[in-house]
Amino acid sequence: MREVILAKSAGFCFGVRRAVELAEELAESGQPYVMLGPVIHNEAVIRDLEEKGVACVSSVEEVPPGSGVIIRSHGEGRAVYEALEKKGCQIADATCVRVKKIHEIAAEASARGRQVIIIGDPQHPEVKAIAGWCSDAKIFRNQDELQEFLVEKGENNQKPVTLVSQTTSTDRIWVPCREKVKKECTNAEIFDTICDATCKRQSEAQRLAEHCGAMIVIGDRRSSNTTRLAELCRAHCPLVCHISGAEELDRNLISGVASVGITAGASTPGWIIKEVKDIMSDENNNVVEIEESFADMLEKSIKTLTTGDKVMGTVTGITATEVNVDLGTKHAGYIPLSELSDDPTVKPEDIVKVGDEIETYVMRVNDVEGVATLSKKRLDTVKHWDMIEAAVEDKTIMEGVITEDNKGGVVANVKGIRVFIPASQTGMPRGADLSEMIKQQVKLRITEVNRSRRRVVGSIRAVQAEERAAKAAEVWENIEVGKRYEGTVKSLTSYGAFVDIGGVDGMVHVSELSWSRIKNPAEVVSVGDQVSVYVISFDPEKKKISLGMKDRSQDPWEKFTSTYEVGSTATVRVVKLMTFGAFAEIVPGVDGLIHISQIADHRIEKPGDVLEEGQTVDVKITDIDYERKKVSLSIRALLGEQRVAVDEAEADEDGEIPEDVGI
Repeated sequence: MREVILAKSAGFCFGVRRAVELAEELAESGQPYVMLGPVIHNEAVIRDLEEKGVACVSSVEEVPPGSGVIIRSHGEGRAVYEALEKKGCQIADATCVRVKKIHEIAAEASARGRQVIIIGDPQHPEVKAIAGWCSDAKIFRNQDELQEFLVEKGENNQKPVTLVSQTTSTDRIWVPCREKVKKECTNAEIFDTICDATCKRQSEAQRLAEHCGAMIVIGDRRSSNTTRLAELCRAHCPLVCHISGAEELDRNLISGVASVGITAGASTPGWIIKEVKDIMSDENNNVVEIEESFADMLEKSIKTLTTGDKVMGTVTGITATEVNVDLGTKHAGYIPLSELSDDPTVKPEDIVKVGDEIETYVMRVNDVEGVATLSKKRLDTVKHWDMIEAAVEDKTIMEGVITEDNKGGVVANVKGIRVFIPASQTGMPRGADLSEMIKQQVKLRITEVNRSRRRVVGSIRAVQAEERAAKAAEVWENIEVGKRYEGTVKSLTSYGAFVDIGGVDGMVHVSELSWSRIKNPAEVVSVGDQVSVYVISFDPEKKKISLGMKDRSQDPWEKFTSTYEVGSTATVRVVKLMTFGAFAEIVPGVDGLIHISQIADHRIEKPGDVLEEGQTVDVKITDIDYERKKVSLSIRALLGEQRVAVDEAEADEDGEIPEDVGI
């Protein structure tokens, strides 16, 4: 059984389909119209139109004055339009929208004094038409012809270059020319104007040719599009039959071939392709079609579009300004980048890719030019409004980005919809600078929606409260004495610091903040500090947790006893004055008492007469109570020793003999 495979993209592209349908509509209108040149490169179609009363003329001079004129899909130069207007002709422009865009590029570049270079066949009507929209356009078939001009330009011509391509060219021709201009010309403008429908058809035909033993390429031999299609197939398949219609098919050539592929040029109507397919079907029932039936194709091709419609299409190309979409109709669909997404920083390639199926909203339809302006953003917005409304009932947590602040709160962008968040619901402290939230990614709960007024209210605080409650439940479920947590200092009081350990606040008493004696927690920590704490005790019923920060692995008493003993001298810091003396810190965590009688070598009324808190003094350790961990200190003992030392030094200077020295 022979396998017959029909290419998906065989036959009319949307530009050709539109031109033929426009000509057929005008033929049926009964008004006198002529074609200025064949509307497409297909004799069968032109013959059919002539039979319906639409004659084909080859020049403006042959057009009857006042007659209607159909401009062919390849387009015409500016001079032709001006000449037809002078003759009072009514123009029905069937120029392909892709070609029309090249006209605009060329005209605008020429008006700015740029040198327009066209890569294509100088004799092709499309190329002639493009050249007719600018002055002194240069046309080159390939890189070799272009090279000669670039050498000459480098010596004599300083005009900046604008490079475009014939829509039916190939990457094999275009890419070397593009790279050559990039290399040789500074300030070059390069527009890749090869039609994506052409690229798709050519790529598919080449893949099919690699798979099949024979290829049938259907299309008029005058069509450069079809001729190039046959050339590409011959590079991959040993047997390629280029035919204009079913009557030219030689069945003997493909007899015995196990698999046959069928493709067709952009100017080949579906009924011709169907005739060839039917002939193959008569011989073989195992026909594989990679596309819907031709009845479906026909139905889609005449399907009309209306503003407000939701339509499915296939992404066929992505440019710097728009995304091209094949809608399967006579309209060329495109999405301006501004209508692709609400995020102006996002790249089109991050949202869609060539070949993707995409649902869009029809913004405008131009039947005259065969263009449909589409929007993905607006369709998404409708869906997102539905989602926002559902979020109120479902209590769904949404994500958004803060875009602005005002007197009453902040505004978040949630899937392209403005959501107002009152200041009290931002989760920020009262009086905080809300502008600091701008550009932050936030989670919020939708609390109110009025679609008719386009008003949405949300709350960040509600989500934070829920998250905090969930974390708190987890803390209480797993808490135990001695367990360590990384927390955040939330507030300070005179008696300690409150630390958030994940949804729950615990209190670190001032005595547990440091081994050193401190008066105020602010001496050790500040609000917002990240600290490591451990659980000392907790009461699940009262929801109270006592925390500690002091490092229990370092015992200050051990450090003290390993460093000092009775009789040692130390430099200490006075930490507290009492009526009976002064407490002084020897090492962090160990204080000693300097009794009032040991502060000076003379009688004093109160410790404050000699000492003040924070003062550093030298003392002698006079007693250590290891059991009760108490230390007695004396300034007076040191003063006495210093006085004896001074007296002895003075006696030595006077020549007196110390009592303890023998004669």
